[in-house]
This record gives sequence, C-alpha cells and structure tokens, in this order.
Amino acid sequence: MATRLRPANKKCTVIGGSGFLGQHMVEHLVGKGYTVNVFDIRKGFDNNKVQFFLGDLCRKEDLLPALEGVMVVFHCASPAPSSNNRELFYAVNYIGTKVVIEACKEAGVQKLVLTSSASVVFEGTDIKDGSEDLPYAKKPIDYYTETKILQEKEVLSANNPEGPFLTVAIRPHGIFGPRDPQLVPILVQAAKSGKMKFVIGDGKNLVDFTYVENVVHGHILAAEQLQRDSPLCGKALHITNDEPIPFWVFMSRILIGLGYEAPKYRIPYWLAYYLAFLLSLVLMLLRPFLIINPTFTPMRVALAGTFHYYSCERAKKLMGYKPPVSLREAIEKTVESYPHLRRTA
Repeated sequence: MATRLRPANKKCTVIGGSGFLGQHMVEHLVGKGYTVNVFDIRKGFDNNKVQFFLGDLCRKEDLLPALEGVMVVFHCASPAPSSNNRELFYAVNYIGTKVVIEACKEAGVQKLVLTSSASVVFEGTDIKDGSEDLPYAKKPIDYYTETKILQEKEVLSANNPEGPFLTVAIRPHGIFGPRDPQLVPILVQAAKSGKMKFVIGDGKNLVDFTYVENVVHGHILAAEQLQRDSPLCGKALHITNDEPIPFWVFMSRILIGLGYEAPKYRIPYWLAYYLAFLLSLVLMLLRPFLIINPTFTPMRVALAGTFHYYSCERAKKLMGYKPPVSLREAIEKTVESYPHLRRTA
C-alpha cells in the first residue's frame, strides 16, 4: 500500500471550495488534520480554520497566493451542469483548468486531484458496469460534458512524475446529499408543479447515485496515495456508491421521504424522447423571437430512461476504495437534511 501524506505535507487548496462538493471536502479535510485554503469566486461559508482566497481561476495572478506552500490541490470548481451558459462552461472547465495547471507548476504544487464526471463517456445510450477504459463520448450529451472531457484530458496529460507533478481524475456520478442545491430542490420543485407524475420507460433502468461523503472519501484517498510510482498517476477513477438503483426508485424514495407522491403513470421511452426532441426543434425555430429554457429535453429523457452505472473496480483495486455510507443511509440523511422542502399537510 502506498505511503500516506506525512503531517508536514498536509497543506492543501480546494478550488471551488464554496460549492456543494467543495464545502463537504473542506470539512472532511479539516477533520483529518489538513491545513486548508479555499479558492473561489465567492466566500460560501465561515470557518476560522480555513483561509479563503477570492478571485477568478482564469487569472493566474489570482490563483498563485492560494497555492503558496501547498502540496495538494483539489480542483472541483465548475458551473452547475444545468446552466445554459456555454461560454462560462468553456472558460471555467477548460481555460480555467489550463490556468490551474500552470499555476500549480509555478507554485511547486506536487499533486492535482480533479473532480471530473462519469458522464465523459456517456452518449445517451445504455452503459452497464462501465469501466474507465470506455472511450470519451464522441457525441457528449451536453456542453457541460463536452468541456469536462476537454478538462480531464488536460489534467491527465499534465501528469509528470519527473516534475514531480502528479495528477488523477475522480469521476463521480449523480452526486447528492445535504446542502445540494441541484438534485433534491429541483426534484421537489418539479413535484410541486405537477411534473413528476410519469415514469419514463419501464422503470427498470439502473443508475448510479453517489453520496457526497463517499465522493469526498474517494478524492482524499486518491490524494493520499498519489506518488511517483503509484498506478493512480495520470488515471481516471470512477467513484460511486457501488449500488446501482433503478432511476425512478431513487427519485420515488426522495419524494416519498419528503411527503410527495411518487410518479405512477408510465410513458414509453421512445415517445418521451420523440416529444422532447420535437419540443427542442420548436423552441429552436422560436429562438429569434422568444427564448425558453425547457426542463423537458432529450438529454434529460436519456438520463432518466437509460442504464448508466459504472464499475468501481479500479478504485477498489488501486486504492482500497469502499463507500463509507450505504445508499439507504445516504437517502435517509439527505431527506432529513431538507425539512424546509418537506410537504406540509
């Protein structure tokens, strides 16, 4: 087993530390005795054990002060996948990451751990127990994924044991948990507006959902075991709960846990996809006169109606990964953390 970081080397920076995953990462790192810097465009929380650096990650001069004397950088900054801002995705995920790599090298950072995404290999068709050896998607499902592919390629190709500058990419899938601003609030809003009545497809498609603490655990494991002779160098690793679950069963457990009805009607997958595609064409024709950002899109139909779950065998074998929190416990903890979203009688 690879040696772990010595206490003297436990100074790190979390880029994007004010975000959902970033905040959980910071809390766990502080709890494990790390000295933690946070670099972000905003200060998202207060913690007197953490030093904050605010700036634009596309500006190297903003980044460098946050990297001084740092051994490990965790890069988990990204616009929300649900955003429609293509320029922002490109600037943050691609250009910003190139700047992060340059700044790390200039500051003498030795390890860079990237938060990538399992969706970099997903094209909207079934993936069952997919390994990291699957090729990058030639037709990514959205622009977020397209720029995550560019980002991951940059980080992994920057791996240079002679530097030493060691890199690894963690590919989570379907992150959820307390303080998540995306999955649960969006799901509840859809239920409130009557948009969660239909199951797309036969409801049997298995999907990975990953509890945020397990994602953090995977990142820290990778950082602590990344060294010159490590098989992790320049590699991507899937990190999931390792418990694929039918997509609509997961959604129903969250909804029922918060007092809402589970979807009970079914619509064939092909019909839902066709309708979403037709809607996207109509909105494209209307675009010169009217801009509408639909929630019912072919990409979201594909996410809801296909199999997409991934093997964690590489993470298990190379760094002894095992999810600390089971899916059942994770769903319970998540539901309990949203009392303000619970349906009132």
